[in-house]
Amino acid sequence: MSALLKIGGLSKSFGGFAALTDVSLEVAQGERFGLIGPNGSGKTTLINCVSGLLRNDGGSIQFEGQDISSLPAYQRARKGIARSFQVPRPFHTMTVLENLLVPSAYVVHLKDADGEARAMELLKSIGLADKASAHPGQLSQVELRKLELARAMAAQPKLLISDEAMAGLAGNEVDEVLAILFKLNESGITVIMIEHIMQAVMRFSQRVICLDAGKIICEGAPAEIVKNTDVQKAYLGA
Repeated sequence: MSALLKIGGLSKSFGGFAALTDVSLEVAQGERFGLIGPNGSGKTTLINCVSGLLRNDGGSIQFEGQDISSLPAYQRARKGIARSFQVPRPFHTMTVLENLLVPSAYVVHLKDADGEARAMELLKSIGLADKASAHPGQLSQVELRKLELARAMAAQPKLLISDEAMAGLAGNEVDEVLAILFKLNESGITVIMIEHIMQAVMRFSQRVICLDAGKIICEGAPAEIVKNTDVQKAYLGA
């Protein structure tokens, strides 16, 4: 598989604090990729640099072979990079359906009937079709997580970054979100999962990278990661 995302020597500092130091990785087209690490390890900084919310200080970010390091977030979205947020950020004054029409219109440029038809398809695929006319405040926690993923998917991405989409959910709810992510990946979408629920990461990911203090300390298959002593010390508290 060819590399969809290629990060080379990425660094990012905030004042005198180095959040990322010489981080290099590749994510293949169609891959299910896990990103783990303790709080403060640099995971969020890394995906913020990839999505364009932050500008990296050094290194490069290539997407489909093009250096996107200097592009603003909206241009990266139009190229096919979408992300969900750890804390859902819906438009509370809009209905569930209207929330999906925003990225449809402004990222993919789908208007009116086309945008609405696409949005309803998405809602059906994640089990929220019956909530189309509801407002976010009327949704349960797992439904809000699904809406957050659907808003990212409305931009029709090639790469979806799922930022702790399962945080705080019960076991059966975690299974529901995992099923959605598997389904999206099977449709051809590359998925980067950032998650603290280790069982979910290990079930979903084909390959995992562990960050600690802004550096990659381990990379490999899930079975290798959980046995790695550096990962156990940094992340699992061994």
